[in-house]
Amino acid sequence: MIRVLLADDHALFRQGLRSLLESEGMRVIGEAANGREAIRYAADTHPDVILMDIQMPDLDGVKATQSILEIDPQARVIMITMYRQDRYVFEAVKAGARGYILKDADAATLISAIVRVAGGEALLDPDMAQNVLDDFRDKREVLPSEKHADLNERETTILKLLAQGFSNQDIATRLDISEKTVRNRLSEIFNKLQLNNRTQAALYALREGIANLEGS
Repeated sequence: MIRVLLADDHALFRQGLRSLLESEGMRVIGEAANGREAIRYAADTHPDVILMDIQMPDLDGVKATQSILEIDPQARVIMITMYRQDRYVFEAVKAGARGYILKDADAATLISAIVRVAGGEALLDPDMAQNVLDDFRDKREVLPSEKHADLNERETTILKLLAQGFSNQDIATRLDISEKTVRNRLSEIFNKLQLNNRTQAALYALREGIANLEGS
């Protein structure tokens, strides 16, 4: 059962989401009406997926996402937005959100997104990923340059699989190693590359040609 935290300042919207998700066999473990509540709930409950509205009072979704990922870099956040080109979504993805879903998306799209992110995938469409990569390049920030030579062959393979959207469990199965070993190797990779989370690692792998947007 996928455990979901809802963060949106509109009670009716949250209630609609709760009804939909629970009808699909998911469990809503908390509802937050602002960013500060979302941070507190996330820290207390460690949900499988967090649906985070961009615009909320007190503390917006981007800043809340940044704080949550500082506390738990493995947190899986999906941003909820009205607009595909929302600059705030862009900033959230840079911070480590797994992607975004539009508020007018149909139920099947939303459920699929939650299942995919809960399984370790990122919802980075090619345009968004390329825009983020271009921004990192232009500002020369966050993602280091030419560091992957420090990775050994196994670490490079793990990084490639991560960038292709595989969960830790999937990577472990493919490489015939334990999930704990995958987690340890990822921590070493993050340290070597000076990265903070899986989204940054996936973007780094795409930029450096370790993986590509087609997943080959």
